[in-house]
Amino acid sequence: MHLAIDVQYADDAVTTGAVGFASWTDAAPCAEWAHRDPSPPAPYQPGEFFRRELPHAVRAAVIARASHPIDTILVDAHVWLEPGRPGLGAHLFAALGRAVPIIGVAKSAYRGGVAIAVLRGHSRAPLWVSAEGCDPLVAAAHLRTMHGPHRLPTLLVRADHLARGLATPRP
Repeated sequence: MHLAIDVQYADDAVTTGAVGFASWTDAAPCAEWAHRDPSPPAPYQPGEFFRRELPHAVRAAVIARASHPIDTILVDAHVWLEPGRPGLGAHLFAALGRAVPIIGVAKSAYRGGVAIAVLRGHSRAPLWVSAEGCDPLVAAAHLRTMHGPHRLPTLLVRADHLARGLATPRP
């Protein structure tokens, strides 16, 4: 199973949405979760965005792995910000014992970054893909094949909606 994770935070809580799917072209999830942590997020630290989201992404991966083998995890962030500078995805890869490949899908480029631009649908704005544990070119190809006619694949939007509380996990 592949797992898409998205984390959203407010002043007083953090919500994580996760969507599992079997094939890159799937239109619907085979599993999904949402978890609301009623404590405030870690304080923002410039250049260390991962500190706010990493514990929640790890929790989602651990919960998912308890019931499904995970082949790949997609995060709404960069894996590598620039050569030698890890982003959320690289920190998640290390936290999970380097056992699960991580694909980062970011909506904006990081200056000096190593992400690959991927255009989807009719959008002129690319998504930025980086990876650890798998070839970034293969990761970009997988993103291109994901279901949905728009810039963001259907299942990444679903994970976002679960994290934002705009959807409820289906049993």
